[in-house]
Formats: sequence, structure tokens, C-alpha cells
Amino acid sequence: MRTFTLEELAEFNGRDGKPAYVAYKGKVYDVTAGPTWMDGMHLDEHEAGQDLTEALEYAPHGEEVLLQMPVVGELAE
Repeated sequence: MRTFTLEELAEFNGRDGKPAYVAYKGKVYDVTAGPTWMDGMHLDEHEAGQDLTEALEYAPHGEEVLLQMPVVGELAE
């Protein structure tokens, strides 16, 4: 499993044909095919390529939505 630094994760922002990855609780998820992710943006609220662990605490949904996405790696500590 690949390990991503925050700098490497930022490259996967869902723009210009790149996949959209986000980190949550140390794991990196591929949200590219997520129906609410368009061009690296989630409902004009959150950008791909970031650690969204804290942001998910305030989301109108729980972690179960994100946990359905494929895991592609881990976030470096």
C-alpha cells in the first residue's frame, strides 16, 4: 500500500485528468467516482487532495459514506 505525504496527496486534486484522493483517519481514499465529487470538489465545499478528517466531523453524513470508497494508501505521519 502506498504511503502519501500531505504534499503528495495534494497532487491528487481531481483536476486536469488526475484522480481525486482524500485522507481520513490516516487512510487515503479514491473519491474520483463519487457521485458528489466533480472536478475535485465535493458540493463546492471540500477539495480533493486534502486530509478531511476534521471536516468530516461537521458533515451532514457520517464516515460510512467515505468508507465505501476504495482505499489507495495511507497518510504519512
